[in-house]
Amino acid sequence: MELGLEGKLALITGGTKGIGLACARALAAEGAKIAICSRSQKHIDEAKASLPDAFGVPADLTDADAAARMIETVESSLGHIDVLVNSAGAAKRTPPDELTPELWRTAIDAKFFTYINVIDPLVKRMAVRGKGVIISIVGIGGKIAMPTHLAGGSANAALMLATAGLAAVYASKGVRVVGVSPGLTETDRVKEAMTAVARLSGISTDEAYRQSVESIPLGRMASPEEIADMVAYLASDKASYVTGTTISMDGGHYPIVL
Repeated sequence: MELGLEGKLALITGGTKGIGLACARALAAEGAKIAICSRSQKHIDEAKASLPDAFGVPADLTDADAAARMIETVESSLGHIDVLVNSAGAAKRTPPDELTPELWRTAIDAKFFTYINVIDPLVKRMAVRGKGVIISIVGIGGKIAMPTHLAGGSANAALMLATAGLAAVYASKGVRVVGVSPGLTETDRVKEAMTAVARLSGISTDEAYRQSVESIPLGRMASPEEIADMVAYLASDKASYVTGTTISMDGGHYPIVL
């Protein structure tokens, strides 16, 4: 499908690994100009091996000032950002008995504010220009309470509400705001998830992985590329009437109305 993204500028935070990197590659394949952000210049350099034309900016997005400077660097170098894909940051998975107020706060900083610190200044810029698309990768833990992911899941739930609210506020300004909510996906982060589940359940990590896959009706975890295909579609005018929602991609794992 021709998505009409040729020449559009897409910024992907967390664009050096996992789902973020897959999104950057998918949008580049559609002809978009790509900017990627990571805390690590080393990770940016590694990602550019498969994205040689990408523009990379290192920044710690838990810092609002650093996030604002990153946006300014991208736009002053490449022009107006048409598409933002948020995929930076992840909250550490922790069994509930090990949670502390400090860990709850750390989870909110790691997941919620790494997104909001970029969304807030950029959605306002997009509104002034009268166009833009913001897509956030928000884990399914924001819809389904998981014992090992309560703090991170709470951050995800907050992001889902922010997605709905910002979409309603900025729709009349020509800006769409959408979420994509993956279930278990074959990334490095899933290894951390399986380790936490194994600790809570008193089983091996391999057994936790086997049981998790067995519980998915499609019989496998998602690939990062499958999530990226949805993101590319949502970034395009083919999805011009899609805003304010967070789309679940969990392989049928949770057969409920959301």
